[in-house]
Amino acid sequence: MSVVTRPAAPGESYSTSPTARSTWRSSRMIVLLGAIVVLVAVLGVLLGPERGPARHLDPDDTSLVGSKAVAELLRDRGVTVDRVDSAEAAAQKAATGNRVLLITDTTYHDEYSLARIPGDRLIVGNVAGLDVLAPGIRTEPGQARTRSREPECGLPAATAAGSAYMGGATLRGPSGATGCYPAGDGHTLVSFPYGGGVTTVVGDGGFMTNQRLAEDGNAALALNLIGTGRPVTWLVRPDNPPVLDLPGERGKSMYELMPDNVRWTVFMALIALAVTALWRGRRLGPVVTEKLPVIVRAAETVEGRGRLYRARRARERAADSLRAGTIDRLTPRLGLASGAGQHEVVAAIAARTGQDPQQVGAALYGPPPADDAGLVGLAGYLDSVERQLSEL
Repeated sequence: MSVVTRPAAPGESYSTSPTARSTWRSSRMIVLLGAIVVLVAVLGVLLGPERGPARHLDPDDTSLVGSKAVAELLRDRGVTVDRVDSAEAAAQKAATGNRVLLITDTTYHDEYSLARIPGDRLIVGNVAGLDVLAPGIRTEPGQARTRSREPECGLPAATAAGSAYMGGATLRGPSGATGCYPAGDGHTLVSFPYGGGVTTVVGDGGFMTNQRLAEDGNAALALNLIGTGRPVTWLVRPDNPPVLDLPGERGKSMYELMPDNVRWTVFMALIALAVTALWRGRRLGPVVTEKLPVIVRAAETVEGRGRLYRARRARERAADSLRAGTIDRLTPRLGLASGAGQHEVVAAIAARTGQDPQQVGAALYGPPPADDAGLVGLAGYLDSVERQLSEL
């Protein structure tokens, strides 16, 4: 059975509040779009490629903060680069011969074990245990802004490279040390002999990253400091760092470690989201027509505007309005385009009405009237021209 609706009779009242069906009909698109967005996000996480986190100054990392480019340049020059992630592995490599130890991270390493490894070492960044790995080095408070700096020293590796992207920790070396790339009261690169080798400390390793390697003399500086011809032992953060075992929390899941009120907070947030979607997504109901409280006749509007022009003595503006309206109404009657020029309009009106072209041109494009009587006369003349053309 079909249901026929009828419009409300005059004076009859009806409800304009939305029903449950109209509310669902108006908001279902928003709910559907929200479900699609959530589904796409979940599928992107579940089906997307697994990407590990970026590893700072890692010779195997191809991200912007990695150092894969430096390692490949060293290998192209015939330098062996061995990546290790423990002090024990670094000591085993050192036992095979004279090598260069490159330290980029000591977070999970024993600095005392690293300090016992003989040979040259390059320490990049203000790593933990710097006083053990580079005795005599002091760091000044604060960090120097990383930017392009000139070496201003006699160290061959730095002078050959020139300007480089240096900054970070500001260092002071022991007696006999060479400081390069000055910043404040110290330097961002310090090199000094120690323990039968040369220890070099750099305040920041940004010049060695894949992002900055091609700038200034960064690549030359990295190759000069690392690529001495000897094999390189590149120490990085462990791939699988040890997990701290907190006493008393063993065997508990993530949900058991959460506070009890977290679950209720999530439920309240979901309810608030649903209410907001219904509130902002619903329609306001059918359109209700309403009579205008006052009907203003066109003659009254024209008369009121004329009084305003007269009160302000705006004869020029009033004349321009009369002339513009006349031209707009007569142009299509004369068969002219809307952008017709002055001569075309005057010639067409004079030919159709038989009036003097100079009189027609003065009325349509002449100077404004000097007084109110002239304005009234202009209005009358324009009205007579329009009537004459409409009768043709």
